[in-house]
Amino acid sequence: MPLISMPKGALAMLILRVLQGGRYHGYAIAQRIRHLSGDVLDAEEGSLYPALQRILIEGWATAEWGVSETGRRVRFYKLTSDGAKQLKRERNEYEQATAAIQAILRLA
Repeated sequence: MPLISMPKGALAMLILRVLQGGRYHGYAIAQRIRHLSGDVLDAEEGSLYPALQRILIEGWATAEWGVSETGRRVRFYKLTSDGAKQLKRERNEYEQATAAIQAILRLA
């Protein structure tokens, strides 16, 4: 199945969800999103890093430098308590919107 573009507004929520599982560097976040989506969603570098920067600015994650499993110097991101709260809000909104869209698709 070919990769598809990330739905608008979903990337930050998916990054937060991945970070809920632990500390990851940017490439590992992208790989995790791709893997968990069954190789359907692609978190492209041009979108991923600006989203991570916004997440840091909002205080939803912290970052620290470290060394990846391949020996490269990378930033590791970790979810904050504010990030966990934001994830909960975004998931609730997403689930409501998805249910409403599904109702329209079934009933229209």
